[in-house]
Amino acid sequence: MALNVEASRPARARQAVIFCCDRNYYPYAMFAAAQIAGRHPDRGFDICIASLEAIEEPHSLSELAVRHCTIDAAHLFADFGLDDRRTAVTYLRLVLPDAFSEDYDRILYLDSDIYIQGGDLAALLALPLAARPLAAVRDNKQWRTPSRRMVDFDRLGLPQRPYFNSGVLLFDVPAFRAANLLQEALRIGRSQGRQLVRHDQSLLNATMLGNWAELSPSWNWQYTWSSRLFAAMLGPNIIHFIGRCKPWCDPDNLLSPQFARDLQIFLARHFPNHPPLPLGPGMRPDSLAMRRMLMKHLLSSGRLARYLERFPSDLTVGP
Repeated sequence: MALNVEASRPARARQAVIFCCDRNYYPYAMFAAAQIAGRHPDRGFDICIASLEAIEEPHSLSELAVRHCTIDAAHLFADFGLDDRRTAVTYLRLVLPDAFSEDYDRILYLDSDIYIQGGDLAALLALPLAARPLAAVRDNKQWRTPSRRMVDFDRLGLPQRPYFNSGVLLFDVPAFRAANLLQEALRIGRSQGRQLVRHDQSLLNATMLGNWAELSPSWNWQYTWSSRLFAAMLGPNIIHFIGRCKPWCDPDNLLSPQFARDLQIFLARHFPNHPPLPLGPGMRPDSLAMRRMLMKHLLSSGRLARYLERFPSDLTVGP
């Protein structure tokens, strides 16, 4: 499928890390991009921001050499049942392999609501995927209960399969395009997308239907009530703030204040017009919320340990 892409600079490598965002999420995507650039100063991959409209880059961030790309693709998702929370940019990740087929062989898509703690992204981009068109991390709902039924598979009349979170996606571009997966995703989205509970994520899972390689949860540690304390001890590479609670929107102090403090320093320097973040003290150790979270971790620890045993290293690819 031919898609018009306007880029701020040419591609410099055959691999890329790409964020898809609008103007609202752009500062947070650039924060993550800056973290990646700082950890990979001699990187052999591009860092890209993909959007549906041109976004002006702050001059202070030009040294990161981020490639800004505008993709003319909004019309593809007009019949997907969009709303204020699920806009066309939510589905932009679907078109990345086709939009960048002439530039990249491998694409690592990342959500903007993440925090980079470590990991060799060059090694991740080079992982063999056994001819699978995509690799991802299982959704946290199936970490402790791998056989949990996903409601959207039932709604679409599909058999139950392992279900991945779409916040971190490693695309094998030629394999994805050879299987015509964009066309299949658009077909499902137009005919049945309105009934999906988890929208773009379920759409991708329905399109792949088990034809994906499973990555270690270290690459997409979904920060929930039953996993966030384990993250402090296990040190995953990428923290993913799933749900509505984000470092820039945490009125009840449910997250570690570390994330908002680091983000605030970045915003104050590069996006001075951004409203200051509500920097709270964090959750009290003796609060009811903390006690409930501790109990949740205790009850889930055994099953989570069995799940993590499947990944001896962060570069282990599951079957």
